[in-house]
Amino acid sequence: MFDAFIGGLFLVLQGKSFLFLLIGVAIGFWVGILPGLGGGATLALMMPFIYNMTPQEAFPFLLGMHSVVATTGDITSVLFGIPGEPTTLATIVDGYPMTKKGEAGRALGAVLMSSLVGAVFGALFLAVSIPVVRPLVLALGSPEMFMVTVLGLTCIATLSSQGKGGLFKGLLIGGFGFLCSMIGQDSQAGILRFTFGSLYLWDGLSVIPVMIGLFAIPEIVDLAVRGTGIAGDVAFGKLGKGVKEGVIDTFRHFWLTIRCSAIGAVIGIIPGVGGGVSQWMSYAHATQSAKTLEERDGFGKGDVRGVLGPGASNNSKEGANLIPTIAFGVPASVGMAILLGAFLVLGIVPGPDMLTKHLTLTYSMVWTIVIANLITVPICLLFIDQLAKLTTIRGNLIIPFILLLCFIGAYSSNNSIGDLIVVLIFGGIGCFLMRFRWPRPPFILGFILGSLAEGYLFTSTLRYGANWLYRPKVIIIFLIIVAFAMHPYIQKKRLMKQGGGK
Repeated sequence: MFDAFIGGLFLVLQGKSFLFLLIGVAIGFWVGILPGLGGGATLALMMPFIYNMTPQEAFPFLLGMHSVVATTGDITSVLFGIPGEPTTLATIVDGYPMTKKGEAGRALGAVLMSSLVGAVFGALFLAVSIPVVRPLVLALGSPEMFMVTVLGLTCIATLSSQGKGGLFKGLLIGGFGFLCSMIGQDSQAGILRFTFGSLYLWDGLSVIPVMIGLFAIPEIVDLAVRGTGIAGDVAFGKLGKGVKEGVIDTFRHFWLTIRCSAIGAVIGIIPGVGGGVSQWMSYAHATQSAKTLEERDGFGKGDVRGVLGPGASNNSKEGANLIPTIAFGVPASVGMAILLGAFLVLGIVPGPDMLTKHLTLTYSMVWTIVIANLITVPICLLFIDQLAKLTTIRGNLIIPFILLLCFIGAYSSNNSIGDLIVVLIFGGIGCFLMRFRWPRPPFILGFILGSLAEGYLFTSTLRYGANWLYRPKVIIIFLIIVAFAMHPYIQKKRLMKQGGGK
């Protein structure tokens, strides 16, 4: 096995393979920065180019591109408050407030270095887990998957428990997100729900226009009202100087970064749950690392730990996503589903052969993820000063450009005018929530998990009736859910006790 591990490295570093890796990294760099296009869509666009490639050339090209998208997507999220990727949304919650305080360099340094740590962790997790993970994933049926989605929903309590009435508001907004996820054709019964006679709504609401409207539009309105640059009146020369501090923050909170990487890796193994869920769970865990009430209240206002957690989780899940795809041909995400198509195009069948006959190729994928991020992160760090200076441009000059990015990103998800209307509608909702200080993250969590929970619940009930409630693994996950749900209250009482009851 060690020979295959080293052989995988030499496979990636061969002349043509390494050249295609660099080309993939270059494409992924710009795709990640541009909002809305997405790693999955880019993989689909690049598929025709692999027909004349060998597997040793095609996978460094495709996987190098896909793994870098997750890294550079955080740059747009931090600088402009626009999610570069659907999975980089949680980074905005603290990353963009840091930018508005003039700490763009520190935020970018932190998110890029934590992304590198997460990518390496995820690749190592892939390397050691492939032989042993098959029984674990096969043991999770639809009842266990439903409970995992409910576990993700418990993060709403952590994401919204700050401030007076925070939990009630969070649950209400999360429920609204859950309701919006039900729009469209019911995948089980084929019944149309909340479509109001619109053909566009038959497929439901796309997550990208919803996210851009809810998070980006309110910030653009706020920028227009303030009449300054994104970073306010911070001195021009100070913007990129926190890069070193951001890198140090990653190692100052190293165990938090590792724990969040582990969360991303574990959630990444589970097919269909998605990177957005792992990011929000990591962000929720990061808020739980607060040692005082004052620290906890700082989340959402520019706490670097709120950047480190999602950054690490977002990249560690990439390596973990490959595990079910390689081991038994079950794609864990949209990107992995397209990569599975590449396997078939190249005449490779995922399954036991990937752990025996093609083991060297399998380990070359591990090295591809590591090397792609080792190339991308230093390049990004070198140009952070220039990137951070974009935040000093006056609002009236940069707002048209940001709006253009928003609408291009939204339109590219379905190539429909309806996407632009959704952006405007949810932009209005986002402005309302921001104006009256209602939390926005619970909506996205409810929206993402709603359709997943519905599908798993329907399948569980259809196959097992009510008996699935008594399955041992379901009971174990339920106890974990109770612990997660109670933790914010226990932590708050502990912090109040330590602070003298304030």
